[in-house]
Amino acid sequence: MVKICCIGAGYVGGPTMAVIALKCPHIEVAVVDISVPRISAWNSDQLPIYEPGLDDVVKQCRGKNLFFSTDVEKHVFEADIVFVSVNTPTKTRGLGAGKAADLTYWESAARMIADVSKSDKIVVEKSTVPVKTAEAIEKILTHNSKGINYQILSNPEFLAEGTAIQDLFHPDRVLIGGRETPEGFKAVQALKDVYSHWVPEDRILTTNLWSAELSKLAANAFLAQRISSVNAMSALCEATGADVTQVSYAVGKDTRIGPKFLNASVGFGGSCFQKDILNLVYICECNGLPEVAEYWKQVIKINDYQKSRFVNRLVSSMFNTVANKKVAILGFAFKKDTGDTRETPAIDVCKGLLGDKANLSIYDPQVTEDQIQRDLTMNKFDWDHPLHLQPTSPSTVKKLHAAWDAYQATKDAHAICILTEWDEFKTLDFQRIYDNMQKPAFVFDGRNIVDVNKLREIGFIVYSIGKPLDAWLKDMPAVA
Repeated sequence: MVKICCIGAGYVGGPTMAVIALKCPHIEVAVVDISVPRISAWNSDQLPIYEPGLDDVVKQCRGKNLFFSTDVEKHVFEADIVFVSVNTPTKTRGLGAGKAADLTYWESAARMIADVSKSDKIVVEKSTVPVKTAEAIEKILTHNSKGINYQILSNPEFLAEGTAIQDLFHPDRVLIGGRETPEGFKAVQALKDVYSHWVPEDRILTTNLWSAELSKLAANAFLAQRISSVNAMSALCEATGADVTQVSYAVGKDTRIGPKFLNASVGFGGSCFQKDILNLVYICECNGLPEVAEYWKQVIKINDYQKSRFVNRLVSSMFNTVANKKVAILGFAFKKDTGDTRETPAIDVCKGLLGDKANLSIYDPQVTEDQIQRDLTMNKFDWDHPLHLQPTSPSTVKKLHAAWDAYQATKDAHAICILTEWDEFKTLDFQRIYDNMQKPAFVFDGRNIVDVNKLREIGFIVYSIGKPLDAWLKDMPAVA
């Protein structure tokens, strides 16, 4: 029986290994992590991450050929293939601070693999890593090999949160990069054999190591670039009276461009986009390509601009102050159908409003108040370290509380900010909400999900990103 071990039980490792176990019942899959609470959660009825369909997959396989354990060394020792899916946070100090990936966790995983291995192994990069990481890992393993042969493969994940299980069942492509040597080709084939149990042959792409590593960064950079492009257009639409939804639709009808990732919003979030672009910027700078680095930096600048523009629009509309006014925040996760708050635009928007002394009432169907408090008191990039290494800051944000539902959050509020496109927000009884709010009642739609005309008929003053401005907003001076 082939044995697979995955180091790291997070958003990538957990779902990926669960699907491999489901699709390959003859393979024993172990997911290991040093975090006892996380592994306990994977072994319970309340999984540590929310992802549609994940519960069902885990319950079908857990205890049969899928195991979650804190005994990292035992399972690495037994495995034929070791996936490494540990955090690769952005460095906060030293060389490359603020841009380069911190490979501390990767390196310690590699050293541990070298320490415990007594048989040949295929080591698979599953985390997003900078180009040439494989080379560094290879050096650690070969210099500590004790006569054992290792093959390093790059197998980046292309999952979208909220649809991860469907993405794993029906991937656009599975990418496997390896050394172009007889041993490398053999290792690539071994991993290909795992995926080919359910993925059509023509969707399993093989490349050299560096191409696979760079393809992941490039894919995320291109996707983020599309969002920043449409968001840049949304600012121009507001200035000219155009409607960004109509512009996006027209542009997306061009088959060379296509309609995906052209929805204007308050900005992109998630664990990968910003981190990967910063990483790309750093690699470009290190390779003497400052113009290329500058190009990609602009994608992040526009994203930051969009968030601050949203806050500025809100404050200026409400007589240039939100001090002691109640603002309801609907949605805190970075997108619908996930509880993930990493780099969510909601953090910057909430911090901007708290900076002006607003009282925030936040409702998200999948995010706890504890998580919101952590996110708003944590330093930049700290979120990407394992939970037990994150600062356990005792400070809490006083002018914030989490609500049980959207109606409680909006009661007596001066304004509503929609920051996540949860389906339930599209069907709220806005008449009931309006009746229970302070007047004038404002809606700031950061996801373009409400019917603007309907809300204006009720009596709301509505700001929707990239849409023609309400007469009220035109009269209000925009603050810098």
